[in-house]
Amino acid sequence: MQPKGTDPSQILQVGFGFWASKVLLTAVELDVFTTLAERPMTGKELGDRLGLHPRGIQDFFDALVALRFLERDGNGPEARYRNTENSAAYLDSNRPSYIGGILVMLNERLYRYWDDLGEALRTGRPQNEVKHSQKPLFEELYRDLPRLEQFMGAMTGLSLTNFRTFAERYDFSRYKTLCDVGGATGQLSILVAQRHPHMRCISFDLPVVEPIATKTIAAAGLQDRVKTAAGDFFADPLPAADVITMGMILHDWNLEKKQRLIAAAYRALPPGGAFVAIENLIDDERRENAFGLLMSLNMLIEFGDAFDFTGADFRRWCGEAGFKRFDVMHLAGPCSAAIAYK
Repeated sequence: MQPKGTDPSQILQVGFGFWASKVLLTAVELDVFTTLAERPMTGKELGDRLGLHPRGIQDFFDALVALRFLERDGNGPEARYRNTENSAAYLDSNRPSYIGGILVMLNERLYRYWDDLGEALRTGRPQNEVKHSQKPLFEELYRDLPRLEQFMGAMTGLSLTNFRTFAERYDFSRYKTLCDVGGATGQLSILVAQRHPHMRCISFDLPVVEPIATKTIAAAGLQDRVKTAAGDFFADPLPAADVITMGMILHDWNLEKKQRLIAAAYRALPPGGAFVAIENLIDDERRENAFGLLMSLNMLIEFGDAFDFTGADFRRWCGEAGFKRFDVMHLAGPCSAAIAYK
């Protein structure tokens, strides 16, 4: 008998959540949305195109309809499936707004590694390739430029909305230069330069990443105002700039390395300069931003001692480094920009 005033629905929804997750991730793996970008198709047509067995076709595509990733015109065998507006925008791999790259990585890597969350919590050790005596993800990526470029593209899709929102909302009128540390493809620098014609930007990352950023910057036609710089942000001084940004960088490291990066940013800034960390900031009371907390668990899975953090944590660490004023700007969804002024 159900106790009065209680409802198990939310418990069951979360408990069975991996069903819906795996349906979406598999649809991206199979190129469902990119295929449907050509034209609406019946279940048989789409299944034949994707090489699917007849048994699962109707259930799979109708589950995507019920989950609001596809729309269906009509009922029965002649009904035609098509992308929703959101699926067309973000899950068609031919669109510049595509974010499926990160979903591919979730499906190929993290889905199975999260099966060992309990072990990670008991041991504090990573559960990724390292556990299975393989080389770490980034070590492998940096050996293979095409794979690295694909990975950078996946990360670009994930960060695009947050970086664009920051470029639009932040007041750059008092500044002239920006250095994006761990700049990857140069996306944040490009967005800032496009939005603010007076700004000159530097995308700083490892030497192996520089050709990828150079190509992206050239494609945007911004070579005159967006430059690249190569180096190791733990071994080399950061390029001097009025604004230092780190997009989804600090959470990759333990506390000692976080503090080293913050200190490096402080040294590279002039008085009045700004240090900006764009992250899925956990709310200060650690009650609301579930995604930020789950991301921090993902850092445990990936790296062991890395973790996400609150705005209060950021203020404390930056204050210890010498920064005097702080702010938090919400961007989109669970993401915010934590800002410290020198």
